[in-house]
Amino acid sequence: MDIFQETQAFYNQAKTEKTIIGRSTFGREIYAVKVGQGSPVGIAQYAMHGREFITAKLAMEQYKIGVQKGSMWFIPLVNPDGALISQIGLDSVENEDDRAFLRTICKGETFALWKANGRGVDLNVNFPAKWGKGKKNVRIAGAENYIGNKPFSETETQALKTFTEKIRPDYTVSYHTKGEEIYWYFYQSMRTCPRDKGLASVLSASTGYTLAYAKGSVGGYKDWCIQRFQIPSFTIEAGADSFSHPLQDDGLQDILRRNAYALYDLSGAVARL
Repeated sequence: MDIFQETQAFYNQAKTEKTIIGRSTFGREIYAVKVGQGSPVGIAQYAMHGREFITAKLAMEQYKIGVQKGSMWFIPLVNPDGALISQIGLDSVENEDDRAFLRTICKGETFALWKANGRGVDLNVNFPAKWGKGKKNVRIAGAENYIGNKPFSETETQALKTFTEKIRPDYTVSYHTKGEEIYWYFYQSMRTCPRDKGLASVLSASTGYTLAYAKGSVGGYKDWCIQRFQIPSFTIEAGADSFSHPLQDDGLQDILRRNAYALYDLSGAVARL
């Protein structure tokens, strides 16, 4: 099975509360599944970058463990089109015009390293949090770093926006690969900064990953959640740098070992605030 089929099977088999939060550029469902009850409420989202589709499998394993306190919504595959472009290539794209467009913007590079969605927009720079001011931002469609023509220009980011505003989470976690780092800072106030760093330290203790600051990185989901809701929000770069993009099942075992209880531990820490 490809990663979308695996995610679809996971969703269909889940016995807990679940929903489809929206659809991708090419019409694929974006699934969300909940574990636990009550507060604190978290959102964990995965595979926003196509070539990082291995994190969807992490979501399915973390779902089995659940959370220590409250509830958590898992969104395993935010970018199904990009994931399939990376995993399978253009055979995953049905429309010939779309395939021709993607060939043009890929500029001869391998599709295995594709990060963007089906329109060549990097979803993790498409949020209105210092949008367009990132160090690596570009303004032309491609495999990575294109910010889109405006914030929330993509169906995937619109779906995540609408769902997040509906749930009003107490915290969020975004899983990416790779580097074994945790990003937690985005211009928080003096009031919330110590809180968020403390929770990031809980994630660090659980995973063994170091805390880091992504200088010049803006426009991400984490950034928007911190700015929009003033909640703790984290990006976890899972997987060792010794593994090559896109990470495969050999890298998954290391990711699972480090991250299996990360959300479980974090939920307990948020509940103690």
